[in-house]
Parts: sequence; structure tokens; C-alpha cells
Amino acid sequence: MKFENVLAEVNGFGRFQIRTLLLLVIPRMTLPFHFLLNNFISVIPSHRCNIRALDDGEIFRNLSLEDKLVASIPLQSDGSPSSCQMFAEPQYHLLYNSTNSTDLPTIPCQDGWVYDNSVFKSTLATEWDLVCDKRSVNRVTATIFFMGVMLGAAVFGYLSDRFGRKGTLLVSYIMTTIFGFASAFSYNFNMFAAMRFFTGFGISGISIISIVLCIEWVGIKHRTLVGVLMSLDWSFSTILLPGVAYFVNDWRYLTATVTSPLLPAIVCWRWLPESARWLISTGKVNSAHFHLTKCAKINRREEFIADLKPEILSKVILVEDENRKYSYMDLVKTPKMRRLALLTGIVWFGVACVYYGISLNVPGFGVDIYLTQFIYAISEIPGKIFIIFFLNKLGRRWTQAGTLGFTGLCLFCNIFVPQTRTAFGAAGKMFAEAAFTTVFLYTTELYPTVMRQNGLGFSSFAARTGVSLSPLVMILEDIKSYLPNIIFILVACIASVSTSFLPETLNVRLPETIEDIEQTR
Repeated sequence: MKFENVLAEVNGFGRFQIRTLLLLVIPRMTLPFHFLLNNFISVIPSHRCNIRALDDGEIFRNLSLEDKLVASIPLQSDGSPSSCQMFAEPQYHLLYNSTNSTDLPTIPCQDGWVYDNSVFKSTLATEWDLVCDKRSVNRVTATIFFMGVMLGAAVFGYLSDRFGRKGTLLVSYIMTTIFGFASAFSYNFNMFAAMRFFTGFGISGISIISIVLCIEWVGIKHRTLVGVLMSLDWSFSTILLPGVAYFVNDWRYLTATVTSPLLPAIVCWRWLPESARWLISTGKVNSAHFHLTKCAKINRREEFIADLKPEILSKVILVEDENRKYSYMDLVKTPKMRRLALLTGIVWFGVACVYYGISLNVPGFGVDIYLTQFIYAISEIPGKIFIIFFLNKLGRRWTQAGTLGFTGLCLFCNIFVPQTRTAFGAAGKMFAEAAFTTVFLYTTELYPTVMRQNGLGFSSFAARTGVSLSPLVMILEDIKSYLPNIIFILVACIASVSTSFLPETLNVRLPETIEDIEQTR
């Protein structure tokens, strides 16, 4: 008897599994909120130099604001006032002939900036003057956050395989809550950057542990459905985000708001089960029997569990050494595990780099930021619907390769047909989200139970490396506007090709041990 048989007998997708899924929706709401938060808190609104430094007497003070701006700030090529330069002294002759402003001496803003607060009451840029020479710092804040996610994925992946899914998940909840609220109360940029790093560190645990905990409790034929359902909470939360950001347009209040769902999540944590699969693989058969009994009662399958003794469970998953502690070194000790780690790392890097390359470039697609974010979010829903069909018909491998390929194609079209940037951006976002949905499910099925969180942690580490680089790649648009898209297209193609070398997992039982991987499944 295998664990899949036990799970089928207690109902691999009953009320117990649905309850677990719903309990994990609450904390998973915070994932897109925090991952895409930078789109709203780091916006640079329209701004100009504060011209108080040019107040040189009665004449200047008696001018209207419009005349002060004409005499104080040079015009850009599009006719708008310069954002970063001012005249060294008032140029009163421009009040009579504003066209003769070339070759006049200008200097950087001397007394700060005046910002347009009509859309955003407060952002990082307005709080700490991250404009002009410091403009790129706004993108770096996203990189800092995802560096925390990257490191957290590696740490929480190890801790979850070492100490269990449920306890490690609580640590992730608490850590994200503390540092998420601390970010909102930061009194300088350095403190904010540090708090965002640790928020990312904590939230990575929610991302990788929740999906594994759910998948390990469902049967073979329901894994695709559950994997897609869990990704839908991301899409619906992404739809909510622009609405929340529109009404909460102060970056401090917005940061606190997107962290708040974790408070009820901590309360609901007590009703989450531990993974029976993990418990058996580590020799904790009595605890596994307890959770399976609870599952059977909630799913109304008590008649089966009455005959299932703990000693029988010890033979369900055969482990050579129950006391063995697995680590990331086990990813490279054997040839097939080594190959699996390399390929999944490349695929995850590609999926994440391209997805966030599109997601974090909301202002770059030519439409209002709230509308663009909403269009992007809505576009993910069709991707989730068609992905169920393709995952069951084509399998995981070709679906993964295909969605990455079509993402690259949309970005390619975006370069040569700029008039339809938003349309191709939304289509690329749809395929990229489909690729992300697939890669979570696919990777969970590829790695064995004893190394599943380590494998997912390593893969997520590779992904967050790609995410951390995405904002930096976007800076290249200051050199050539099409450079970021070219890089993302190449990354998507490499990841797509790498996927073709992975084994298919459709309708295959989950591997339990490293020996299952090294042998033919």
C-alpha cells in the first residue's frame, strides 16, 4: 500500500482538503499585495524644483506663481517645466519673450521639490526625495525586497523539511506581520529598506510552504485542480490591489493595509493540519495517524481509518533511515537529483524574471497605473482557466514550455508594435502567470517528499534571483527602450528549452524518497 492509496480511501479531495485550502487563502492574499506593492508606493509623481531659493526680493515675491515658474525653471523639449533643473537666478526677460531660454545657466534643484499630490498623497519618492539623481533608488527598493524573498526561500525550504510544514508556516506568518508593519513606520529610507528585506524574507515561507502543504494532502487526480485553485487567490488579490491602492493612496497606510490579512491568518493557523506525508517520512507515524483520522472524520470515511493502525503507516512510505536529516547538499549528491535541481532552477529563474519584468513595469505600458494593474490582473483569469485543460491534456512539461514560449512572443511583438503595448503586455502577463501556475505544481510533483521543500526552496531561490534582477534590467530602458524586452525574451526562450529536458508528472504518484527519483518512476 502506498500513501496515495491511503489518501484515496480517506477521500483525496473532501471537506478536509477544502477547509485547508480556504484557511490558506487568507495569508496568501498578502503575497501579490506585497510582491507588487512597489508599483504603487514607489511611483514618482510629477515634480519641479522648489523655487524658494530664487526669492531675491520684492519683485519676485509680487509675481504670480505662473510667472515665477517661467522666470525660474527652464522648459523641456515637450514644453513642460524641468523636473530637475532651475535657473541660477531669475530670468525676468522670459516673462516677455519665453522662447529665448537656450544657453541660460541652470543648476540642480537647490531647495527640494514640489510634487503633484493629486493622485498619490504620499510615496517613497515624495517622502525622501527619490527623484532626479536618486530616481533609480525607487526600483532598487523592489530588488531589496526580492533579495529577502530569495534568501527566505532557501531558509524556509530547509526549515520546513527539517521541522515540519505547519510550525515553520507560523514563523513565516509572525515574521512577515512584524516587519510588514515596521516598514510602514520607518523613519528613514535605510530603515525602510531593511524592513522590506525582512518582510520579503518572511513572506517567502508563506509562498512555498502553503502550496506544498495543500498538494501533499490531495490525491493524484485532484492535484491539477488544487494547484490552479491555489493560484487563483493570487489573481483575485491582484485584482483587488489597484482598488485598495486607489483608496489608500498614502504609502505608509497602504503598506500597513496589505499586511493586515496576516492577523486573522495567525488566529486561523491552529486549524491547519500538519502534512501526514511528511510525518510518515520522518517516522512520526502516530502524529500522521492522528491527522489522517481527523481527515477521515471530516470527510466521513471513518470506516476505513478504524482498521488503519500506526504500524501499517510505517510501511506506506519506505525510508532507509528515518533519522536522516536532509539538506540542500542532497540536491547535488546523486546524478538525477543534480540534473533535476539544475533544470528546475533555470526554469524558475526564467519564469520569475519574465513575469516580474512585466508586472513591475506597469507605468511602461502607456495607460493609467490603476487601470493597467487591473487589466493585468484580469488577464490572468483566462490563463488560469485554459491552463487546467492543457495541464491535463498536454501534461506539465509541454504546457510549461509553451506558456514560456508565448510569453516571449508577446514581448517580441511589443517591441515592433508599440501602438498596442497594453494589449501585448496583458497577453504576455496572462501567459507568464500561466507559466508561474504550472511551475509551482510541476516542481511540487518533481521533488520527493523528503526533499520537497528543500527543492521548492532552492527553485524559489533561483526565481527570486531572477526577480531581483528584473527591476535592474528595467533601468536599461534609459539606454535603449527595447533592451529590457530583448533580455526577457532570451530568458524566456532558454527556460522554455530547459523545460523539455524534465520528466512528465501527469498522473504519476508523488515520489517519496531520493531513491524514487534515482530509479525509473
